[in-house]
Parts: sequence; C-alpha cells; structure tokens
Amino acid sequence: MSDRQGRVTLATRLLTAERSFGIVHPMSDDGQYLATLQDYYSKHRVLPSYAAIGDLVGLRSKASVAEMVQRLKAEGFLKSAPDRRLKPGDRFFERSITESVQAGTPNPVFDAVPDVLGIDDYLVRNPSRTVLIRVKGDSMTGAGIHPGDIVIVEMKRIGNVGDIVVAIVDNEFTLKRLVKEKGRFVLRPENRAYPVIRPLGDMEVFGVVRGMFRRY
Repeated sequence: MSDRQGRVTLATRLLTAERSFGIVHPMSDDGQYLATLQDYYSKHRVLPSYAAIGDLVGLRSKASVAEMVQRLKAEGFLKSAPDRRLKPGDRFFERSITESVQAGTPNPVFDAVPDVLGIDDYLVRNPSRTVLIRVKGDSMTGAGIHPGDIVIVEMKRIGNVGDIVVAIVDNEFTLKRLVKEKGRFVLRPENRAYPVIRPLGDMEVFGVVRGMFRRY
C-alpha cells in the first residue's frame, strides 16, 4: 500500500469515528463549510446572511444552505442571535487535536479519534479576571517569553514563589519571576543581562501569568 493510500485510509477511519462522536472533520463537507465560515468571521467579525452563505460555500439552493446550517447548529457550531442572524456557537472556535507531536525523531501516525479543544477555554481559567498583555523587552527570554508575545494574565494580588507575575514597582509594570530572597519577595528576570529587582518599598502583584501565545 502506498503512503498516499495509507493516509487516505487513515483519514477515512478518522472521519467515520468522528461522526459517531459528533465531531466535524475538516475533510468533510460540513468541515469545509465551517472552515469557510470561520475564515469569514475572522475577517469581518460577523457571519454572513443566509442568502450570502450559498455563494460563499458553493451551495446553490436555499434548502441546502438551511440544512447545512441546521447541522452545524445541532453540533453547537452555530446559533441564532435575537435578530435571527447567525452567530458563533459555543463550539465555533474549537480545533481538533489528533495526537501529540515529538520534537525529536519522527513518530508514526496512529489512528486515534481526535480530541477537541477551545483555545480560549484552554488558556483562560477565569474570564472576568483575565487580561492579555503584549510583552516588551527581553528580560524573560530564558522562560521562553520574547518581545511581542502575548501573555495571559489572571489578575490577583497574591502570587506563589516561582510564578511568573506582572508586578507594579515604582508605579511601573514589570514581568518577572516571583522568588524569595532572605525571607522577602524579589523579582528575578530570566535573562542574565538584567539584575534582580529588589524593591525598597512595597511591591504589588497585579496578576499571575497563566499562558502565552505568539504568531510566527
């Protein structure tokens, strides 16, 4: 069996299994329709009208559009706003995870049913207390945090030793690791070019870093 045949067979098994789990596979027709709607929403921040969906996804009849929308609604990807326009459902931003990937030597592909993940659900524990902050400077590169990265910060006044925190020192925000030195809290950079911050007065923790992302 060729590599291409093997990939097709694997994709077919995944597609069959995912249907039983209520997962819309990217290779299915509904998966392609959903991806097109996701791209449209990413660009315009609204979903198209029923009339425009047919032209957008290549469905010729109103009945076909209505059936597709109903299927995506049933799976939680779409829902109706009070004005009857479409809006993203609870699962609209889910992405499938088929397996882990080794960073070392290649590992064989296996036919596991993909899990699904909402990026916001994964990164944000407490939405009402979470803010996104863009990183400036390179004092935390040793922790894998680089200039331009976005850190997800849960606003809280107390951090634990070892947490990466956003702290307020001399009325300025700084991103550092919270450590203890001789019984008092100090802020340690993760870059040897920068000194440890040992506040002379009070130091206030603004929030604790819960995650990070960047665009390559």
